[in-house]
Amino acid sequence: MTEQQATVENKVGKCLIRSWVEERTVAALDTEQTRTQIQKHGHRGIVTVDRESKMESVTTFKAAFLPPKSPGVRLRGIRGELLEKHIVQMISEKIHEQKPSTPKTDFCSTTQKDFCVDGFVPLTPETTQAHDYKTDQAITFWRENCQQIQGVTAIQTLKAPFRKSALFSTPIRERLDEIDLPPDN
Repeated sequence: MTEQQATVENKVGKCLIRSWVEERTVAALDTEQTRTQIQKHGHRGIVTVDRESKMESVTTFKAAFLPPKSPGVRLRGIRGELLEKHIVQMISEKIHEQKPSTPKTDFCSTTQKDFCVDGFVPLTPETTQAHDYKTDQAITFWRENCQQIQGVTAIQTLKAPFRKSALFSTPIRERLDEIDLPPDN
């Protein structure tokens, strides 16, 4: 009964369902802090009662599984180890002899090479025509070569060759812009 009274009085941690275990556990702790403090820092005292306790630094994995230890006895002979070291040293010397020295890297960008050179004068070309970027068609490869492209619908104006055209789906008798109808074969 006291748990139900605590949850009813609890204004901060209201939930849709009143029977949650979390709400019952936290109900007594919600009276100390405001809602914003709880949302920012969480509820204190749920995991442990001792608030000054430190977290453990050893995980259960580290505690259960220790790295394997060496047997304490030599597994390879001294002569074999020395022979392996000698072979590795000989091979690395041969590779270093064959490998040419790396040239010094030039960390100079294109801007530094081309535009920051003494004597470079930037020129802005003069406009030959008035252009309006809102209404003018973009100059592209396809627009320049629209006459050679196969499978393109009939082009009505050369200024805008790729605009929407309903000529492909419009019946011939309903075309209004053609004066003479093509003959039916």
